[in-house]
This record gives sequence, structure tokens and C-alpha cells, in this order.
Amino acid sequence: MAPKVSIIIPAYNAGETLAETLESACACTYHPLEIIVIDDGSKDATLSIAREYAGRDARIRVIHQENAGVCRARNHAIREATGDFIMPLDADDLIHADFISFAAAILDMRPEVKVVQPRADFFGIRSGEWRLPKFSRHLLARRNMIPATAMYRRCDWERVGGYCEEIIAREDWDFWISILKDGGEVVRTEEVMYHYRIAPNSKRVRDRLLFHHVVKMLNRRHAEFFFRELGGPLRYWRTWSRLLNALYFCFNPHSYAVHPDFSEKKHFILALRKLFKSQNGELIFMNRNEIREFHHGGDDIVVKSFRIPNFINRIAYGFLRKSKAQRSYDYAMMLRKAGIGSPKPVGWLEQRRGLFFTHSYYASLRSECPISYMEVIAMPKPERDPFLKAIARTTARMHDNGWLHTDYSRGNILCGRNADGEVCVEIIDLNRIRFRKVDCQTGCRNFSRLPGNREVLEVLADEYASQRGFAPDLCRLYIMEKRGKSAEA
Repeated sequence: MAPKVSIIIPAYNAGETLAETLESACACTYHPLEIIVIDDGSKDATLSIAREYAGRDARIRVIHQENAGVCRARNHAIREATGDFIMPLDADDLIHADFISFAAAILDMRPEVKVVQPRADFFGIRSGEWRLPKFSRHLLARRNMIPATAMYRRCDWERVGGYCEEIIAREDWDFWISILKDGGEVVRTEEVMYHYRIAPNSKRVRDRLLFHHVVKMLNRRHAEFFFRELGGPLRYWRTWSRLLNALYFCFNPHSYAVHPDFSEKKHFILALRKLFKSQNGELIFMNRNEIREFHHGGDDIVVKSFRIPNFINRIAYGFLRKSKAQRSYDYAMMLRKAGIGSPKPVGWLEQRRGLFFTHSYYASLRSECPISYMEVIAMPKPERDPFLKAIARTTARMHDNGWLHTDYSRGNILCGRNADGEVCVEIIDLNRIRFRKVDCQTGCRNFSRLPGNREVLEVLADEYASQRGFAPDLCRLYIMEKRGKSAEA
């Protein structure tokens, strides 16, 4: 059986044109076909005209909603639709009777094709062919070359979360970027099969007044795509975006690294400043630094944005010493190579404004250890002690290598169990590791910021002593000496 097609017609105060649009939709000979008209709170005869046509043709369904805009109307109608393929049609435009048959056959036979668009012309106050360039992702980053009326698979609408309901103009441009930015082909008909009405108050004309809003929204939603195609964000002078970005980064240079296992995330790393500025991702923590989690390409990535350093370090970082972001990456690689747990690094980015260092970001996979140190010490003793001993062994291994974590606190130690059920520990926030010989006293005092009663600290001390060949009593003494009275809490 042929795939079902759903024509989606959002209509707001379209009483003068809807009948003509419905006539063109009903003339389509493809089967099986459904036509869904969604009235977006019209104040004219739109709803009654739609219902009249629905009474004549069983393929037509009518939905009404309070006025909420074209994106919400389309999403509402598509959720109610039963078609495998979706074709939006504006309530003042006309479609050729043969387009749906052509487009459905392409999508049915060629999985690499994501969108089939009709060649189009204008009618109304303007006439002539709508000359659109051949599709390319690079050009799509600067302008929309696909009309809102084009056919695509419903599964792609679901994959990208539908039409963005925050954007109030050029929503089809945003939607095509969402569907096509990660690949897929576009096919266009040889013949004109779509007729786009131009009126003095048409949406195409109104949308020009909202261009700054559109650019801002597109950059917020597709920062990585624009960095890949334009070398930076979409600029208001769209045609000059790549050149303007090249000039910008000449005066505001950036450095970065991407782990070889995550080479496909290069442009995600490059876009991190824009992603944070647009408040993308899920906020996990914000104080001096900011931490957000992103879901990217099937991976959960945690990114830490370090606060802008003081005046002296703004000059030093990038020239005289490594930034905190680069140190975090390098030290994670170092620990993992030594068999010490830390979330797998993805990459780092740092940027300058002229000679002055400004922003830096460190990205890693989300830790596979879901248990915090505070949760460990709250466990009953039989469950708790294996984790405490694993923490002590990890600490001892770091100290044997001459690595002293100077911010060794409750929030920077994570615990869990691997696939074999073995206890594992991961250390995070690594930029404050220092390199020196770690003797018994220094090593034991490294535990001083960890909460816990005397029994907890004794388990840590005894296991640490066992691993490094120190006297247990001496390790207990050094830890308790540093902790003082707080160890009795």
C-alpha cells in the first residue's frame, strides 16, 4: 500500500483565499490522502468555509485552536495527522495536482532524500518564477531556498521536535535547517508545481520586519551548524557572514583541541561560547563558573565554562601558561592513561580579545559514576567501606605519580560500579592538580576537606597507608591533625 500523505493547512483570517487553496488540494489525485485545516483562532469566515468543504469531501478534517501562531498550528495539526509524509500548504497558496504523487514516490523509493520541493512561481501583486538556487547546506546557512510547502517524512518532524514555536518569522527556514543540517538530499521538480501568493500584507512581506529576531533565534538554535558552514555565527549581513567571521576571529583568536575519538564534535566545541551565551543545554551549576549538559550525537556532554580571570591572568593565559580548560583536558588524559578514573575528555576551547584572554570551556562525557561522596558516607558501613577504600586507593595512585589535587573536596569525587559490579571512582575538576613529590603528611592532609566522622576518616587512612606503605597510625594522626575537632562531628 502507498504511504499516506497529510496536507497541513494552517489558516488565520484566510476567508478570502481558503476556498481556492482547498480546491487545489482536493484536486490532488494521490491516494491515500488526508487534508487537515487548522483554524488558528480566525475572526472571519475561515472556520465556516473549512467546515463547509469538510462536509463535501471526506478527506478533509477541521481543527480549531485559539490563536497561537503558525508553528503551533502546524505542530498541532501534524500531531493529529495519520500520514507517513507531511506537506504543509499555506491557506492562500495553490499546489499542482501531480506534485504529491511525484514527491511521495521519491520519498518512498529514496531514503537518502529528506525533502522534496516543488518549483514555484508568484501570483497576486507579483508574478514570475520564484528562482531559488540549487540546494546546498552552505547556502542554506545564509538563506532559505526551500518554500514552506515541501514534502518530508513525519519521522523527521518528530526527530527534530517539530516546528520551533518560539520563532515568529521564517519558521520554515529554521525547520529545514533542523532537518537537513546533519545530512540528507533535497529534490526539486522540473516543472512549476507550486503557486505562491504575494499580497500587500502577506507573511513573506511582514517577516522582513522581523529579520533581527530571526537571526538571533537561528544562532541560538543552530550555533554549531553556522560555525561549520560560515566559520562563526550568522550575521545580519548574511552574504558576508563567512568573511565577517574570519575578520572577527583575526582580532579575537581562539585555540581549541578535540579528542581524536570525537573529531565529529569539532564545530560543537568551536560553538561553545555561542551555546552558553544563548543558554543552550541544561544548566547544572552556576556560581563563579557555569556548568551545562548537552546531548550531542548520542553523547551526554558536560561542559564547564570558567569565569573570566583577573587582569594579570588575562594576559598570562594563552601566552605564558595553560588555561584552566586546557589543563583540565590534559590532566584528564594523563589520569586516564595511568588507569585513574575521570570522565572521558571531549575537548577544550579558549578565546581572546586582542591580547587579553576572555573565555574558556572544558567538555567531557558525563561521568558514569552517579554516586556522590556525600551519598557514600551516608550508606550503612558494609556498603560504604568498599567505596571509601576505592577512594583511598585512587588517591594513593595519584600521589604515587606525584599528582596532588589541591581542590580535593566532596564535589570532585564520584563513585559507582562498572558493568562487572566492581567499585569505581572518578575524579573531576582537575585544573588544580599540582605536580610535586607527595610525602605521607602532605598526602594525608589531602583528605582534610572531605566530610565524615572519625570512623570514615579511619577507613580512608588505613587503606591509604596500606597502598603507600605508610604506618596506619601515622596516617590517622596526620588526617585528624589537619581536621582537628571537626573530625569528631
